[in-house]
Amino acid sequence: MCLALAASAAAPVFVAVSEFTLAWTHSIEKVRWEEDYAVLQGPPPSLRALSARVRGSAAGMEPPDDARLQGGWYHYRPTTPLPQALRLTRSEFTPDFTLCVQASCRPMAHWLPSDGGVTLLSACTRPQGGATSP
Repeated sequence: MCLALAASAAAPVFVAVSEFTLAWTHSIEKVRWEEDYAVLQGPPPSLRALSARVRGSAAGMEPPDDARLQGGWYHYRPTTPLPQALRLTRSEFTPDFTLCVQASCRPMAHWLPSDGGVTLLSACTRPQGGATSP
């Protein structure tokens, strides 16, 4: 997958993965969300949402009707088509997104520092001249 700052012309950072989990805590409701994705090589490369879970519910963040409650988490399978890139707003006023790769979870800043704006997460092949994750 590739991570890039939307407001920057810098080359994206490539992270070699076939699956990952994206997690965050809602800034107002303080509810934890986790989404599991597969990176499909294509052509063209694309993301597929595999599953999602939310720890509770709150106003405007109700889980879908088919979600099942297990261990305090509502589990469901996302059905909406994915955009070409996930647009992740990373504010200095909220904790960073967590990216879990091969059972190791780290703040997204481990791979790409935030500029306080939008980070684009997309499926990609190794970019020519792009940075590779640590």
